[in-house]
Amino acid sequence: MVIILYAASIDPTYKSLSGRRFLVVSTNYAPEHAGVGPYSTMTAEHLAACGANVDVLAGMPHYPAWRVDHAYRATWRTTEVRQGVRVHRRRHFVPSKQTALRRALYEVSFLAHGALSVPVDKPELVLSQVPSLAGGVIGARISRRWAVPHVVVVQDLLGAAAVQSGIRGGSRVASIAGRIEARIMRSATRIGVVHESFADRIVAMGIPPGKIRVVPNWAHVRPPSGSRKAMRTRLGWRDNEVVVLHSGNMGLKQGLEVLVDTARFAIRERSGIRVVLMGDGSQRATLQKLASTLPNVDVRPPATDEEFPDVLAAADVLAVTQRASVLDMSLPSKLTSYFAAGRPVVASVAVHGGTAAEVRRSGAGIVVPPEDAEVLHGAIMYLVGDPKRSERLGARGPAYVIERLSMDAGLRRITALVSEALTAHNGR
Repeated sequence: MVIILYAASIDPTYKSLSGRRFLVVSTNYAPEHAGVGPYSTMTAEHLAACGANVDVLAGMPHYPAWRVDHAYRATWRTTEVRQGVRVHRRRHFVPSKQTALRRALYEVSFLAHGALSVPVDKPELVLSQVPSLAGGVIGARISRRWAVPHVVVVQDLLGAAAVQSGIRGGSRVASIAGRIEARIMRSATRIGVVHESFADRIVAMGIPPGKIRVVPNWAHVRPPSGSRKAMRTRLGWRDNEVVVLHSGNMGLKQGLEVLVDTARFAIRERSGIRVVLMGDGSQRATLQKLASTLPNVDVRPPATDEEFPDVLAAADVLAVTQRASVLDMSLPSKLTSYFAAGRPVVASVAVHGGTAAEVRRSGAGIVVPPEDAEVLHGAIMYLVGDPKRSERLGARGPAYVIERLSMDAGLRRITALVSEALTAHNGR
């Protein structure tokens, strides 16, 4: 049996971080507003607010569009200061389409550029955000070089992702990615996982369970505050249609084709469902093509940070979808925002996977089998036909955020994880 401790349970009287020197390694960082970027950013800024001297080694902003932000397209390397954090950016290859080879080039280019120009001499601790294998390798090398603790925060497991996500050629590179990942984990002082469903796979790499702490991602968007009716009017969503919204990355692992098929099924059933795919990603153009003949599918760019909470709240149902093969390699970061929005969630995901477990634990939604448009359509109509249940599910989301996913609780867990790693390293 795997025993996992929650970092929040550690004595809060940990040693002050003031004056410490930390390096955070993360390919993703602000101004990215989706995925791992916001969590890397808030972690670094929180440590700086605790009085630490914080440097970040990051890539160029590119997610979820998978193209470099226009403000950085002519930049090879740069250093900027954001909220008291020195951010050192390094140019790397960004693939517009996802294949195993292109993903490997993405990792290798960041590894080569980042490892050749490490921005600090001797940090007292290195924190790496994974799924960046390159970031994990760089963090492990710096940790070994200076004999300092290394904390790895696991957002996705790339070895598993290579098999489960459906990326072309993924099965051929899965074992290589898994071996690299295992080496990173074995050398780490402490490992934080955003969901306990990752733990068994990490233990199978030969990692002692005592190194693993659960550090869930937190809700980093404000609660909705505007008029729901006014936002629906502005977005062109009629009162007599059921708006099913997916907001976030449009990649392979999301399997968003099921929502397009659901919209097609809704036309046949005349059920009044409108599917809205809001975001960006490698599959956006493919989805637009698939939905080009369907009048009840909208493919929209991401909402602004200011409007995002109210856009989520304006929908009738918030959808999270994953390919049937996705089990224990990823937990969608969008869930925290969905819960905060106060709308019922429908999860079309593997019923025994981590995403399904999180939705069930929240009490804020229902889980249906993946890649089945007819079943998904039925679940949506079930919620629409039972307004009181929809209201109860929606209300559970904000309550769950307060209970488990508040920003304060999340940052305390990260801070405790860092403090524990320092103590463990110094006491070895």
